Amino acid sequence: MLLTRPIREVMTATPRTHIVRIALDGADFPYLPGQAVVVGEHGGERRRPYSLAEAPARARAADCLELLVGGGGGVMNEPPFALERGTLVDIDGPLGRFTLPEAPAERRFLFIAGGTGISPLRAMVHHALAVPHYEIGILYSARTPSDFAYESELRELAGRGQIELQLRVTRDESQGEWSGMRGRFSGVDLAPLIHERETLCFVCGPPALVEEIPKALEALGVPRSRIRTEEWM
Repeated sequence: MLLTRPIREVMTATPRTHIVRIALDGADFPYLPGQAVVVGEHGGERRRPYSLAEAPARARAADCLELLVGGGGGVMNEPPFALERGTLVDIDGPLGRFTLPEAPAERRFLFIAGGTGISPLRAMVHHALAVPHYEIGILYSARTPSDFAYESELRELAGRGQIELQLRVTRDESQGEWSGMRGRFSGVDLAPLIHERETLCFVCGPPALVEEIPKALEALGVPRSRIRTEEWM
């Protein structure tokens, strides 16, 4: 499906990312939690894929698509559209098979994200909260304390007891205000969130994370068939 729609809202998520909401203006845009779209400025040649960061039902209710858009670090990493309200963008999709089923058979979910890999997992989390479930766990790593997108939202969900949350800083060497966990995730971190081997696990982030975490999950008894992965920087 190809749509041309205006950007409704742009908000700073972290020093490196922005939340971009694109108006649907009543258009029906069905997709599965975890899927992505290819976006570029209307009529432009440059386009990039971005995961949809909101669950389908919530996107329909808000009448917009939400993206977590990174920027900086060279011309090739700049978004292919102006980060301004009213910018017309072309949206193509949805695409991708890294998805949470609309009606999953499992009742326990674990989402493990690194960096902007939180984007498709956020859509899955919101969908999982709306279907029958027992436990929902989130492990989220970022380079520095300021690089956690959607941090306040995740902490609020955890504070209400709706999710189990672990945040970990991987590269910040300062001894500032961060008092949480540091370093890469390991089996020790994963074990408390694996309540049963039937837990359905989703891993999204940099290549090292996507390579290492499934091995740790399998070592904890989670079958490989219940581990879904996607590399996303």
